[in-house]
Amino acid sequence: MRYLTIIPLFVCSFNAAYAAGAKLDPALKDIDSNQSVEVIVQFRNAPTETQHRLVLAHRGQLKENLGIIRAAHYSVPANQLKALSEEADVAFIAPDRELRATSPPSPWPGQNIYTGPPDYGWETVGANLVTSVAGLNGSGIGIALLDSGTNTNTDLTDFYGRSRIVYSASLVPKTDPYDHYGHGTHVSGILAGDGFKSYGPMFTYWVRGVAPFANIISLKVLNDSGVGTDSSVIAGIQLAIQLQSRYNIRVLNLSLGRPVASSYLTDPLCQAVQQAWKAGIVVVVAAGNDGRDNSQGTNGYGTITSPGNSPYVITVGAMNTVGSLTPTDDKIASYSSKGPTAIDQIVKPDLVAPGNRILSLNQIGSWFNKTYPQNDVAKEVYMSGPGGLTGSDYFVLSGTSMAAPMVSGAAALMIQNDPTLTPDEVKARLMKTATKFAPGYTTATDPVTGITYTDENDIFTVGAGYLNIPAALQDTDDLDAPALSPTATYDPVSNTITLGPTGTSAIWGTSAIWGTSAIWGTSAIWGTSVFVNGASAIWGTSAIWGTSAIWGTSAIWGTSTTSDASESTILTIMGDN
Repeated sequence: MRYLTIIPLFVCSFNAAYAAGAKLDPALKDIDSNQSVEVIVQFRNAPTETQHRLVLAHRGQLKENLGIIRAAHYSVPANQLKALSEEADVAFIAPDRELRATSPPSPWPGQNIYTGPPDYGWETVGANLVTSVAGLNGSGIGIALLDSGTNTNTDLTDFYGRSRIVYSASLVPKTDPYDHYGHGTHVSGILAGDGFKSYGPMFTYWVRGVAPFANIISLKVLNDSGVGTDSSVIAGIQLAIQLQSRYNIRVLNLSLGRPVASSYLTDPLCQAVQQAWKAGIVVVVAAGNDGRDNSQGTNGYGTITSPGNSPYVITVGAMNTVGSLTPTDDKIASYSSKGPTAIDQIVKPDLVAPGNRILSLNQIGSWFNKTYPQNDVAKEVYMSGPGGLTGSDYFVLSGTSMAAPMVSGAAALMIQNDPTLTPDEVKARLMKTATKFAPGYTTATDPVTGITYTDENDIFTVGAGYLNIPAALQDTDDLDAPALSPTATYDPVSNTITLGPTGTSAIWGTSAIWGTSAIWGTSAIWGTSVFVNGASAIWGTSAIWGTSAIWGTSAIWGTSTTSDASESTILTIMGDN
């Protein structure tokens, strides 16, 4: 019942945002054309035939009802949009924007196949300890995977050989629910693969997922090229909520995104994930892969993608395990997107997890498999015997797409351990118990280009820290209010950045983030390394922070968006050395 308390806050903020500005997204203004455009029209109330007839009067065609956000997807002539936005029932009109998977094509350079080392991701974050000591494996928990589909795989079956993909559907028009891209299958293995094909007396490394007995609800929202739209993802979220009780869906994984184009208050994607959160589903979102993007002169800051800019969800950045079991030598992946979010300046990511060169399921014949056969994992990586054998079981990919399911799997384990946990409690415990980073810098070199990147362990890069599943399970602190990510505010006079509340959530205190108690104080959630000048000021003195022109630019602290940011980074990253 606690979720009902935030509904009035949402409605007030939602309506205030519309009242404060025009009801037509800037990208749709000044278009004088008879050509139809795909749009998401939001109404004051959930749309009925009355609203559909209203759009029809403007020569619009209904494509999909998106009642979850009081909206619908239509095709409308561009020159009718202004008049439609002036209708009293219409609250806002946004483009049906394109988005994509947040793991880029990943060519493995200089070799025929990937020969190691293993990524050790699931062991680095303690999933092996949880299974062996506490017996937790995600059994009975449904994880909704909104991706490019998921195909049947031996590693995704139960003890009796039955598939743990308990439901599949495609929200992409004119496509089947199967994964022809290869991304969704790879993500599903990180979520719930049991490693059957890499376990036995001859095997030396277990390629396993974090919650190996969890069930997958596969909702295809990306096409066979890994591209989707806002409307398909919103429709998928809507379906996940409808199926929630049937399959005990407690977690939703979104390893996808697009540049932020509007405030989270008016972004249809952000509104949809917020509704899932309110319904009791933990929503985990990839941060994006634009951490190397300096096109705005920000060294990759301000590049978190939507819907990862929602303060409700758990937004996850990617770590590089450097091929070792020890987490102390791990470092941030240079391509992992950094906060604060564009427009709203929400502090993101919330935490980080392994995402660099992650071994998981291979979908033979998929786009990834055919385009990058060198990313096949050699059998010698996970079994003893002669070297150089091409593997068809597993594939290596890098990106925040791979980091997000690590956290989704962790959430499933936490909920299996305590089914009464709310999404806010899961988020708060994960952030509080995340392993904190020492102050300092890390470097990473792109193996293809040879370019070296430098990153700082600050709050906008590593968030609250590194996923630590055993610690999260041991935490028993209760939370009775929304765990919204805070907002960062830049003061150009004092050259400081401070944290403050997002909205009017009761969890916020007057002097400390996440309340004034020792349990939820700032140092408990974010540690001390991210706070250079005290508990409230998070300004540093380095070349990245310091007095650099970065922090005075409108690219981060103004009202500009990142919608025109280059996509070239997304298309070229392989991973970090």
